[in-house]
Amino acid sequence: MRKEDCFYLGKIVKKHSFKGEVVIKLDTDEPELYRNMESVFVDLGNNLVPFFIEKSSLSKGTMLRVKFDDVNTEDEADMIVRSGIYLPLDLLPKLEGNKFYFHEVIGFKVIDAVYGEVGVVVNINDTAAQPLFEIEQGEKEIFIPLIDDFIKKIDRENKEIQVETPEGLIDLYMS
Repeated sequence: MRKEDCFYLGKIVKKHSFKGEVVIKLDTDEPELYRNMESVFVDLGNNLVPFFIEKSSLSKGTMLRVKFDDVNTEDEADMIVRSGIYLPLDLLPKLEGNKFYFHEVIGFKVIDAVYGEVGVVVNINDTAAQPLFEIEQGEKEIFIPLIDDFIKKIDRENKEIQVETPEGLIDLYMS
């Protein structure tokens, strides 16, 4: 399985017992969706390796306690602590309306209510306090904050995002 065919679900943050159990911090708003998984992919040295789950339990919101098959000691658990956890993209719940996954809108055209066609989404920058659409228009890069009030419509069929940005925001990038 390749990383680009998967989504990041969380990270193994610590060992839980001397029997090889670990705790995964889930990176999701809906941790209960992932309570009864059969398997996950663990990122080991840039390879996604399947690990089958013997048992798991959700605790403290987004913490998932997991006992993997074939991880039976503290030493074996040490080998996977701090590793990323991934699942295939097709396991993501489908979103509707103006909700979307960041990877889903890459390549979508952005159309502003006033400015018109802005460009194409090439990335979502989520390293800042406010995630940003990174949009390319020819040689120019345009950044639009992902603010619910700005996003008027996600048109999946036509691969378009209709936005209404504050006056002058797009012009900042066009001069």
